Amino acid sequence: MTGKDIAILHYSAPPTVGGVESVMHAHTRIFIAQGYSVTVIAGNGSQAAQPEGANFIRLPQLDSQHEEVLKVNAALEAGQITTAYVQLRDQIKSELAACLPRFEHVIVHNVFSKHFNLALTDALHQLLNEDQLHHCIAWCHDFSWASARSLPVLHDSQPWNLLRLYRPEVDYVVVSKKRRESMAEIFQVSSDKIKVIYNGIDTDVLLGIAPASRALYRKLNLEEAELLLLMPVRVTQAKNIEFALRVLSELRQKGCQAQMVLTGPPDPHDPQNLAYFQSLKDLRKDLDMEAYFHFIYESGGTAESGTVLDMESVGDLYRLSDALFMPSRREGFGMPILEAGFLGKPIFASNIPAVEEIGQTDVHLIDISLEPAVAAQMILDWAKHDPVYHLRKKTRNNYTWQQIYNKEINPLLAGGKQLS
Repeated sequence: MTGKDIAILHYSAPPTVGGVESVMHAHTRIFIAQGYSVTVIAGNGSQAAQPEGANFIRLPQLDSQHEEVLKVNAALEAGQITTAYVQLRDQIKSELAACLPRFEHVIVHNVFSKHFNLALTDALHQLLNEDQLHHCIAWCHDFSWASARSLPVLHDSQPWNLLRLYRPEVDYVVVSKKRRESMAEIFQVSSDKIKVIYNGIDTDVLLGIAPASRALYRKLNLEEAELLLLMPVRVTQAKNIEFALRVLSELRQKGCQAQMVLTGPPDPHDPQNLAYFQSLKDLRKDLDMEAYFHFIYESGGTAESGTVLDMESVGDLYRLSDALFMPSRREGFGMPILEAGFLGKPIFASNIPAVEEIGQTDVHLIDISLEPAVAAQMILDWAKHDPVYHLRKKTRNNYTWQQIYNKEINPLLAGGKQLS
């Protein structure tokens, strides 16, 4: 046992489509990314459908739709505990006993709270009785004893009462505060014995972010940005980058943990352009913005040949950013206005003819003849009142799988109840 071995157990696994299966898939991905060895154990599923690096063990009798399970369930619904039930339970227990004790953590989805395979529930309880499981986590999405549809087929005796038996050596996790109330009532325990861990989103999958773009995002510590402003432009004097630097400084002085990203390179063959680039870096240092204003060109390569992004990578940064910032002195057309508009990003741009012609009343126009503090305040006013930005920020800070792992799951694994 390495301390990094996790089993995730359920009736079924991907490619089966369902809410629980999608959570299992996300957990598997994040655990592997954190260096765990993950084995998915289910009655139905396939190795090919698991995330890269995961192991899969198929034990057919764990499946709630297995022929033997369905026959036993039909008798259980009538209140009959048959010989077939006992044989099925013992067979499942034997198979689980052969594999589960080697895992440091066993995460069991819904089996401790749903009646779809009571022989499996019973087998797990027996393994707990015999101290054959180490750290067991009961991840409970739904409860049979709280379901009006399920109550008619439940009986106030064993094995049905296993679904409302609290075990102090098990960590119980539910997916909402309302579910915690239900479980506390069913188990007749204090709600503080039950942990709430919400479901999350995989931002890279949802936004189609390439691994290289995510690596760049993390390298620049952009995950720490409260507000991420994107400048998808080259380094030229026409783009008024010194103004952008001062606006960023004003935003941070006003308490907003903002960052800016400029995607384009300077012209390495133009001495004047390179001198301008150096002046921007000097200004950035003077403003103490070196950790917050990022020239992508500097993120790799050499002094003579830096990083130049392709359009796919720029598109990734568009999707990861909160707004477009373009305080240009002049533009021939202003393509970023269309790109940001199509992606639904708020646009803060200078009131020059090209921007006004394309954006019209659908952009936040900045008067670059005024002090940078004015533009900064415009951005802060928008951020304060825009509900889409509020929810985006809240989701990014609290409801991505990475954040949920960092704040909730990792402490659970590190400090969970351990059996000897």
